[in-house]
Amino acid sequence: MPRKKTLSDQEVLVTAHRLMHEAGPEALTFDALAKACGLSPATLVQRFKTKAGLKRTTLMQAWDQLDEKTASLADSSPRTPDGAVEMLVALSGSYGGIEAYAEGLMVLREDFRDPDLRARGAAWKKALSAALDERFANMPGAPRDIGLLLATHWQGSLLWWGFEPTEEIGAYIGKALKRFIESLTPGGAKARPR
Repeated sequence: MPRKKTLSDQEVLVTAHRLMHEAGPEALTFDALAKACGLSPATLVQRFKTKAGLKRTTLMQAWDQLDEKTASLADSSPRTPDGAVEMLVALSGSYGGIEAYAEGLMVLREDFRDPDLRARGAAWKKALSAALDERFANMPGAPRDIGLLLATHWQGSLLWWGFEPTEEIGAYIGKALKRFIESLTPGGAKARPR
């Protein structure tokens, strides 16, 4: 296959992230990435310097994309409990099937190992929780920090789904979140005017 003359760093990093999700973080090497994107290993080394630098830059871009997706969903989803569920179901779709989700957990391990990547995760937690809180602003009696509670339940539900992926992830997550909201809020998931 002829080598591509130009490919942006962003395009290279998308390919690198796909490789990490398909075969685990250790599979991301300059040689594997070169084969996947058509650039020479030397060109990739010149751009990213080290394997650790390549991995870190790849994960930082993934956080950028998750932040953008979260902000877009926060702007477009209704400011209701159903809108909160809609947001989290949409974010769940990023995980794909069970194999992709399992590999994603291996990639998450890399985030835990790096203080700057952990900080990105902590910042995302705050932004996501705040966006979810907004969806309960008109619900009397909604628990304090319901956004964080809901996000925590969502993450736990993803793990439980991983053990028994017998239905599509979005359907499973939607049902789990609706049951959770109904159990925590007076009158269930329907917001009442104050």
